[in-house]
Amino acid sequence: MSRPRTKKFEYGKGIYYFNIRKGFNNNITIKRLDKKVAIDAYKHYLKTQPENCAWLGKWDGKKFVEDNYEKEVVGFE
Repeated sequence: MSRPRTKKFEYGKGIYYFNIRKGFNNNITIKRLDKKVAIDAYKHYLKTQPENCAWLGKWDGKKFVEDNYEKEVVGFE
């Protein structure tokens, strides 16, 4: 039996992403189109399970930009 692919999607340009770790070797990637909505959703996960969250940032087509969560959240508080 072959192993399933770990990532079954392509990152979308201009979309914000973050990962939530759900157990051993199980990551969930969550995307949000709007920056404020992405920050609010990530804040919620930080309250409930802070050790399992990883902010990825905004995908620009080649790499993640705006990948420092602490710097991004300053304008939204």
